[in-house]
Amino acid sequence: MNVALIGATGFVGSALLNELLDRGHTVRALQRDASKLAARPGLEVRSVDVLTAPELAAELQGVDAVISAFNAGWTNPQLHDDFLRGSERIADAARSAGVRLLVVGGAGSLYIAPGQQLVDSPSFPAEWKQGALAAREVLTRLRADTTSLDWTFVSPAIFLEPGERTGRYRLGTESPVMDADGKSRISAADLAAAIVAEVETPQYRRARFTAAY
Repeated sequence: MNVALIGATGFVGSALLNELLDRGHTVRALQRDASKLAARPGLEVRSVDVLTAPELAAELQGVDAVISAFNAGWTNPQLHDDFLRGSERIADAARSAGVRLLVVGGAGSLYIAPGQQLVDSPSFPAEWKQGALAAREVLTRLRADTTSLDWTFVSPAIFLEPGERTGRYRLGTESPVMDADGKSRISAADLAAAIVAEVETPQYRRARFTAAY
C-alpha cells in the first residue's frame, strides 16, 4: 500500500515508519522539517507543515490511507488549540482526498469506570492533560462526523513504553486492556504493529480501538 504518515519522527511515528517499511509498504512522510528523515528505500519525504500548508489535501493524492501521529508539541503553550486545529485540517484533507484516516490519539478518553474517562481522574498527570483533552475532543468530533470520512481512532495502552517488537498484543475498544498484573501497557513498536495491521485489514472503521499486552 501507499501510506501517508504525519509525524514520522515522533515516538510513535518513528515506530510506524519502521513497521510500514518493514512490511513492504511505500510511505509518504509529511514533515515540517524534511531534513530530519534520512533517505530509505520506499520512503518519500515532503516538507509540509499541517498547520499552515494551503493545499494539504493535494499532499494526500494517490495514497491509500493516511496515518496521523501528529503532535503539536508537549511543551507548546498552545498545545490544546494547535492539536485540535492540526487534527481538523488533517481530517478535512483526508475527506477532500477521499482517503482513509487513522488517528493516533491518547489513552485519556478510555473509560476506567462507568461514565469516567481516564483523563478526568484526579491522578491524571497535569503535564499530559491538555494534550489528552484535545485528543478526546478529536475523537468526539470524528464520532459526530456525518460525512463519508473513513476514520479510525487509536488509543494506546495507558503506559506506552520503549521496547522491542513482539508482534503480540490484545485489542479492545472503549476500556483499557489489562494484563494479568492489572496493568495496561504496550511498546511503541507493538502499537505500530497493531495500527499497520488495521491499515492492512480494517476491523474498526468509524470506530476507536486500543491495544495492549
